[in-house]
Amino acid sequence: MSSVPERIGDLVYGLDEARLRYRHGPAFPTLGGLIGHLLESGSKVDGLLRHVHLDGMAAADVRATIDPSHDHELDRPLQEALEDFARVRRRTVDLLHGWGKTEWERTITDPRGGTFTLLEVCRLVTRHEMAHIAQIRNLTALLPDPEDLGPLQPQDMTP
Repeated sequence: MSSVPERIGDLVYGLDEARLRYRHGPAFPTLGGLIGHLLESGSKVDGLLRHVHLDGMAAADVRATIDPSHDHELDRPLQEALEDFARVRRRTVDLLHGWGKTEWERTITDPRGGTFTLLEVCRLVTRHEMAHIAQIRNLTALLPDPEDLGPLQPQDMTP
Protein backbone atom coordinates (compact mmCIF):
# COMPACT_ATOMS: atom_id res chain seq x y z
CA MET A 1 0.00 0.00 0.00
CA SER A 2 2.80 2.39 0.82
CA SER A 3 4.41 2.19 -2.62
CA VAL A 4 1.29 3.02 -4.67
CA PRO A 5 1.82 6.81 -4.99
CA GLU A 6 5.44 6.32 -6.05
CA ARG A 7 4.57 3.58 -8.54
CA ILE A 8 1.91 5.74 -10.17
CA GLY A 9 4.32 8.67 -10.34
CA ASP A 10 7.03 6.54 -11.94
CA LEU A 11 4.64 5.16 -14.57
CA VAL A 12 3.22 8.50 -15.68
CA TYR A 13 6.26 10.74 -15.19
CA GLY A 14 6.50 13.30 -17.96
CA LEU A 15 3.10 12.68 -19.53
CA ASP A 16 1.35 15.82 -20.68
CA GLU A 17 -2.35 16.62 -20.32
CA ALA A 18 -3.17 15.39 -23.83
CA ARG A 19 -1.69 11.99 -23.13
CA LEU A 20 -3.49 11.73 -19.78
CA ARG A 21 -6.78 12.40 -21.61
CA TYR A 22 -6.08 10.06 -24.55
CA ARG A 23 -8.69 7.31 -24.89
CA HIS A 24 -7.55 4.11 -26.59
CA GLY A 25 -11.12 3.18 -27.46
CA PRO A 26 -14.69 3.55 -26.21
CA ALA A 27 -14.36 0.77 -23.65
CA PHE A 28 -11.07 2.05 -22.23
CA PRO A 29 -10.66 4.64 -19.51
CA THR A 30 -8.25 7.52 -20.02
CA LEU A 31 -5.07 7.41 -17.97
CA GLY A 32 -6.25 10.53 -16.15
CA GLY A 33 -9.58 8.88 -15.37
CA LEU A 34 -7.93 5.71 -14.13
CA ILE A 35 -5.49 7.66 -11.98
CA GLY A 36 -8.34 9.84 -10.66
CA HIS A 37 -10.26 6.69 -9.72
CA LEU A 38 -7.25 5.15 -8.00
CA LEU A 39 -6.45 8.32 -6.04
CA GLU A 40 -10.10 8.76 -4.99
CA SER A 41 -10.54 5.15 -3.88
CA GLY A 42 -7.19 5.17 -2.09
CA SER A 43 -8.09 8.31 -0.17
CA LYS A 44 -11.52 6.90 0.75
CA VAL A 45 -9.99 3.65 1.96
CA ASP A 46 -7.43 5.54 4.04
CA GLY A 47 -10.28 7.51 5.63
CA LEU A 48 -12.23 4.32 6.29
CA LEU A 49 -9.26 2.67 8.03
CA ARG A 50 -8.69 5.74 10.21
CA HIS A 51 -12.41 5.94 11.17
CA VAL A 52 -12.56 2.25 12.03
CA HIS A 53 -9.43 2.50 14.16
CA LEU A 54 -9.86 5.89 15.78
CA ASP A 55 -13.66 6.23 15.97
CA GLY A 56 -14.56 2.57 16.45
CA MET A 57 -16.74 2.46 13.33
CA ALA A 58 -18.11 -1.09 13.01
CA ALA A 59 -20.08 -0.96 9.74
CA ALA A 60 -19.33 0.51 6.32
CA ASP A 61 -19.79 -0.21 2.63
CA VAL A 62 -16.27 -1.58 2.24
CA ARG A 63 -16.60 -2.71 -1.39
CA ALA A 64 -17.97 0.66 -2.55
CA THR A 65 -15.18 2.44 -0.68
CA ILE A 66 -12.50 0.29 -2.29
CA ASP A 67 -13.96 0.52 -5.79
CA PRO A 68 -16.08 3.65 -6.29
CA SER A 69 -17.39 4.61 -9.72
CA HIS A 70 -14.90 4.99 -12.56
CA ASP A 71 -16.21 8.29 -13.91
CA HIS A 72 -13.60 10.56 -12.34
CA GLU A 73 -11.15 12.47 -14.46
CA LEU A 74 -8.33 14.28 -12.74
CA ASP A 75 -9.67 17.66 -11.73
CA ARG A 76 -6.32 19.17 -10.79
CA PRO A 77 -2.69 18.86 -11.86
CA LEU A 78 -1.39 15.30 -11.69
CA GLN A 79 1.64 16.13 -9.58
CA GLU A 80 -0.46 17.97 -6.99
CA ALA A 81 -2.96 15.09 -6.79
CA LEU A 82 -0.17 12.52 -6.37
CA GLU A 83 1.55 14.56 -3.66
CA ASP A 84 -1.69 14.91 -1.69
CA PHE A 85 -2.42 11.20 -2.00
CA ALA A 86 1.16 10.29 -0.98
CA ARG A 87 0.85 12.47 2.15
CA VAL A 88 -2.46 10.84 3.19
CA ARG A 89 -1.17 7.36 2.42
CA ARG A 90 1.99 7.92 4.50
CA ARG A 91 -0.17 8.84 7.50
CA THR A 92 -2.29 5.72 6.99
CA VAL A 93 0.72 3.43 6.67
CA ASP A 94 2.22 4.98 9.82
CA LEU A 95 -1.05 4.17 11.60
CA LEU A 96 -1.02 0.58 10.29
CA HIS A 97 2.56 0.05 11.48
CA GLY A 98 1.39 0.62 15.05
CA TRP A 99 -1.34 -2.02 14.93
CA GLY A 100 -1.06 -5.26 16.86
CA LYS A 101 -2.77 -8.59 16.31
CA THR A 102 -6.00 -7.44 17.98
CA GLU A 103 -6.40 -4.45 15.65
CA TRP A 104 -5.68 -6.49 12.50
CA GLU A 105 -8.31 -9.03 13.58
CA ARG A 106 -10.90 -6.35 14.34
CA THR A 107 -13.95 -6.77 12.10
CA ILE A 108 -16.07 -4.40 10.08
CA THR A 109 -19.45 -5.32 8.68
CA ASP A 110 -20.29 -4.52 5.07
CA PRO A 111 -24.05 -4.63 4.36
CA ARG A 112 -23.35 -5.99 0.85
CA GLY A 113 -20.31 -8.16 1.47
CA GLY A 114 -20.45 -9.62 4.94
CA THR A 115 -17.83 -9.20 7.64
CA PHE A 116 -14.15 -8.48 7.04
CA THR A 117 -11.16 -8.22 9.34
CA LEU A 118 -9.05 -5.12 8.84
CA LEU A 119 -6.31 -7.37 7.48
CA GLU A 120 -8.74 -8.67 4.85
CA VAL A 121 -9.75 -5.11 3.97
CA CYS A 122 -6.09 -4.17 3.46
CA ARG A 123 -5.57 -7.25 1.28
CA LEU A 124 -8.60 -6.30 -0.87
CA VAL A 125 -7.26 -2.76 -1.19
CA THR A 126 -3.82 -4.00 -2.20
CA ARG A 127 -5.23 -6.32 -4.88
CA HIS A 128 -7.44 -3.52 -6.23
CA GLU A 129 -4.60 -1.00 -6.34
CA MET A 130 -2.10 -3.41 -7.91
CA ALA A 131 -4.63 -4.31 -10.62
CA HIS A 132 -5.06 -0.62 -11.47
CA ILE A 133 -1.30 -0.06 -11.46
CA ALA A 134 -1.02 -2.87 -14.02
CA GLN A 135 -3.74 -1.14 -16.07
CA ILE A 136 -1.85 2.16 -15.89
CA ARG A 137 1.33 0.41 -17.01
CA ASN A 138 -0.47 -1.24 -19.93
CA LEU A 139 -2.29 1.92 -21.05
CA THR A 140 0.94 3.92 -20.82
CA ALA A 141 2.75 1.37 -22.98
CA LEU A 142 0.03 1.65 -25.62
CA LEU A 143 0.07 5.44 -25.89
CA PRO A 144 0.83 6.61 -29.41
CA ASP A 145 4.09 8.44 -29.87
CA PRO A 146 3.65 12.20 -29.75
CA GLU A 147 3.98 13.84 -33.14
CA ASP A 148 5.39 17.27 -33.73
CA LEU A 149 3.26 18.70 -36.46
CA GLY A 150 5.10 21.99 -36.44
CA PRO A 151 3.62 25.41 -35.78
CA LEU A 152 0.02 26.14 -36.68
CA GLN A 153 -0.41 27.61 -40.12
CA PRO A 154 -2.76 30.62 -40.58
CA GLN A 155 -5.22 28.48 -42.58
CA ASP A 156 -5.39 25.98 -39.65
CA MET A 157 -6.57 28.60 -37.15
CA THR A 158 -10.24 29.28 -36.62
CA PRO A 159 -11.25 32.87 -35.96
